[in-house]
Amino acid sequence: MRIKEAAARSGLTQDTIRFYEKSGMLEAIRRDARGWRVFTNDDVNWLTTLERLRTTGMPLDDVKRFAVSAHAADRNAPDQRALRLSLLENHAVTLAHRQAELEACKHFLDHKISLYRTSLEVANG
Repeated sequence: MRIKEAAARSGLTQDTIRFYEKSGMLEAIRRDARGWRVFTNDDVNWLTTLERLRTTGMPLDDVKRFAVSAHAADRNAPDQRALRLSLLENHAVTLAHRQAELEACKHFLDHKISLYRTSLEVANG
């Protein structure tokens, strides 16, 4: 498939895919006789992984470390797997803190909404 379809299927823009390729977060994408990128389903699955990591707010440097480790020649070595696990676990902790903050903000908004509704009800009789 071409980059346009890979972008649509992965949720990334074509420019982001090109950026990821240039920055080493993708393994070499095969090209056809015209020099156009030809993406496989595995490529799209990897792009989707990168998209999910970024959507969760993982810093780009950590995504890159994860990607480089996942594509290293020794990617199945215990230290490489431990690195990826550590990146994911640390980010999960960050997400848990963000989730708690968002939940507190939602409670605050719900409280304010309730106050305004009550004041409008009183004002309208």
